[in-house]
Amino acid sequence: MTTETAGASGPEVASERATRRAEFLAFLTLAVLIWPIVAVGIVGGYGFLVWMFQLVAGPPGPPH
Repeated sequence: MTTETAGASGPEVASERATRRAEFLAFLTLAVLIWPIVAVGIVGGYGFLVWMFQLVAGPPGPPH
């Protein structure tokens, strides 16, 4: 992170704003698009794994 110097203006402030905007857009992309897709994929993958395991090993519970 950069520290502001007294009297900073012009290109330094503009580039800091551009960097801040880029970081905010990256955060939104991660928070709104990427992580929900990853979460659904992980939960769905786990459910598929349990389903396939039960096809091979049988349902849980005492044997009949």
